[in-house]
Amino acid sequence: MNKKLKILLILVALIVIGFFSARYYAYHGGQRDVKSEEAAFTLKSKDIIAEFTTNVDAANKKYLEKPVAISGVLTSVNGKEVILDQTVNCNFATPDASIKKDQTVTIKGRVVGYDDLLGELKLDQCSITK
Repeated sequence: MNKKLKILLILVALIVIGFFSARYYAYHGGQRDVKSEEAAFTLKSKDIIAEFTTNVDAANKKYLEKPVAISGVLTSVNGKEVILDQTVNCNFATPDASIKKDQTVTIKGRVVGYDDLLGELKLDQCSITK
């Protein structure tokens, strides 16, 4: 076999291996366990929403991708999705049967974004803090 052909096949194999490794890491390896992390900020839902409403860019720099503990009243409980004070949308990995509508709770989760059109903050990997 020609030396150039061997080098080309090795390069193609390395590229394919690299592609699938990166894809696997993106889907499985980069997940954090927010439940076990310390909350970077603890505040009320109205306070964090006020920060995002006032200055989205500054609030994103401060909170985005960080674990936060937010307290408020549950206005909607729908399986894995819970809404605090009609403004904070929390997504749980599994439904939590202990939470009920109109309860005052503190939920810890990772801030993934703010929807300025709906005025809603989105959290994922949420859990109830005791």
